[in-house]
Formats: sequence, C-alpha cells, structure tokens
Amino acid sequence: MGRGRAKAKQTKVARRLKYYSPDTDLNALARELGADGKPVTARADESVDDESEEDDAYDRWASSEN
Repeated sequence: MGRGRAKAKQTKVARRLKYYSPDTDLNALARELGADGKPVTARADESVDDESEEDDAYDRWASSEN
C-alpha cells in the first residue's frame, strides 16, 4: 500500500524525460567541447595526409633495407 502515488510520480517524470526535447544550442555545445570551428571534413582530410606520409616513410625504410 502507498506505492500508487510514488509510481504515478515516477511515471510522470519518465514521460517528461521521454517527450520533452529542449532546443539544443549546438554552438554552445561546440564551445564547451573545445571545437576550433573547423568543419569535421577538414579533420578527416588531415588524417588522410598523415597516412600518406606514413606510407612514404615506410617506402624509404623498405628501400634502404635492400
């Protein structure tokens, strides 16, 4: 007995969490996460450049072994 009121409150809170979607300020989120303002694709391009440099270094090492 007495669990009805607590269960009703839990259900109310669960519904509020499930259906309430506040407007997300993506700019504030980016500032908080320390984003530098560059698009994500620029970072992906940089990693491709790093991979090609690693391949060149490997090629130099492999050619020096022969």
